Amino acid sequence: MLEREEYVEQAYLFRMLSERLPENFPLQDLLEQIRHELLATTKLPMAVDYLLAELRHCGVISTAMRRLPHYFTAFQTYLVEAAEDDRGRFDMRVAIEVLRYEAAYRAEQPTREGLFMYQFETLCRNRLRYDRGLDAISVDPMYNEDWREWIQTVRRQIGIVEFADLIYVRSPEYLRRRTRASSPPPPWQKNQSCLGKKKARSLGRTARRTPCTCSLRCKGTWAIPRRRGSNASMKRGNRSRSSCGN
Repeated sequence: MLEREEYVEQAYLFRMLSERLPENFPLQDLLEQIRHELLATTKLPMAVDYLLAELRHCGVISTAMRRLPHYFTAFQTYLVEAAEDDRGRFDMRVAIEVLRYEAAYRAEQPTREGLFMYQFETLCRNRLRYDRGLDAISVDPMYNEDWREWIQTVRRQIGIVEFADLIYVRSPEYLRRRTRASSPPPPWQKNQSCLGKKKARSLGRTARRTPCTCSLRCKGTWAIPRRRGSNASMKRGNRSRSSCGN
């Protein structure tokens, strides 16, 4: 996990890129401009220098991000790689929007529940690959070993088991119901909590009649930028740069 100042600067970097990319400026020129606007007390200027060097030599930045796993998460790298894929339909502007709000969220008071739901909905709404996307999510330093095990379970069973059920069976409410029924908990139930008690009760009542969609809203998440639609559909309330550049 990085310090809060690093995430604040990341959110500022992605916000500036998001605002200036529609003006059809080359990404290389934008990075060179914004690099001088970043705080020199953080490590982001050095990371941007490395991204620029890779962009000049290879024409992409995802390879540079992959070589900086201590600074950029695997999920961030996957989004940029998907946006740079000529065979895909995932737009770079949408990827930067997603990265912008994720960095802003990490700079505040992030929770594992909120971060996972945001990342998973990003995969769903933009029709990205679940296998590679969930693999990238599982190695995020925000998650502990129990969470990584559950995310890999979601990766194997998504599309086979309702996503609402996958969440519900790892909730405290499910464990309480099994205990009340004098049924021993399954061996994988290690007190993992994917959502709060009230949310679990609500989800438990609708899990088997709700389509396989990410209908749960966790505290601290935003509407997910989508692949299709105008920039107006991705507008958010403006805040100052001191409040995570959002």
